[in-house]
Amino acid sequence: MADRPLKVYVIQGRGQRDYADCQSALDRVPAMLESLPFIGEAAEVIARARDADALITSSSPVTRRVMEALEGLKVVVRTGVGYDVIDVPAATELGVVVVNVPDIWVREVANHALALLLAWNRQIVTLDREIRAGVWSGRVPGATTGALHGETVGVVGLGNIGSAFARRVAALETQVIACDPYVDDARFRALGVERVDLLTLAARADYVSVHTLLNDETRGLINDAFLGRMKPTACLVNTSRGPVVDEAALARALKEGRLAGAALDVFEHEPLAADSPLRQMSNVILTPHAAYFSSAAVAQVPRRCGEEVARVLTKERPLHVVNPEVYAPGHRRRGP
Repeated sequence: MADRPLKVYVIQGRGQRDYADCQSALDRVPAMLESLPFIGEAAEVIARARDADALITSSSPVTRRVMEALEGLKVVVRTGVGYDVIDVPAATELGVVVVNVPDIWVREVANHALALLLAWNRQIVTLDREIRAGVWSGRVPGATTGALHGETVGVVGLGNIGSAFARRVAALETQVIACDPYVDDARFRALGVERVDLLTLAARADYVSVHTLLNDETRGLINDAFLGRMKPTACLVNTSRGPVVDEAALARALKEGRLAGAALDVFEHEPLAADSPLRQMSNVILTPHAAYFSSAAVAQVPRRCGEEVARVLTKERPLHVVNPEVYAPGHRRRGP
């Protein structure tokens, strides 16, 4: 055991969360937890958490520079599914374990994506605004309104959330197609989903829902080429990560009528800038990166993160290792 008490820092997201349950999970180590407010710069992470044995982060950057400076750092836990704020290759090289919590809000995000699709299809937001303005049209506005049943929904990324979404949207009697080169055919068959390539998906889908991680391969995946293949009556839904979609290309497609609409929970830069053209478009539904949220799911996060940190600090293997290479024979891992 170290000469000093082991130190764990949780760097809060833009909203504060009570991490008392995290400390309870760390008591068996034992380790001391300190909560820090949101930090946007790597230099400040270093300054505020220099003695860290573990970091828990929502959206603050954990870069190579951070991990090199925090010489005692053994584990970084991301409070959700995506881990793009962490330099995973650098962590692996430096022997730092990276952990995520991929299973807490699978259903919430899938439900939110379906809600956005339905809100777009039924024009719920527009109808609400019309009634409040004194307009009673008696019909769903728009040039065409899809029936949903018999229409085609394309899923980009058939991981846990994409699969949950596929099951939900299939219940509406839609035809579901998907693109995911990293998922085997057995999952496609089990879900009753047709495997297609990305541009075929763009061309055939009446609705596209994006459920992929953000990495070098997926950054800007939904770009001019993809949007140019979509039907002018189609809608794009994104509840994954903002930079997966080229926002400038999306805004152009919407403005020029090459795409009917979009429903977005995530953005390239958050909060969404006040001058973003997406804010001014009536054919776009916007929510503030809230797809993950339910009171029940969020309440689990502190304890789950604390349990994973405790496993690493007591030389146990965590449940969800992002970089399993650190446990390979012969790989030097930073230890307690």
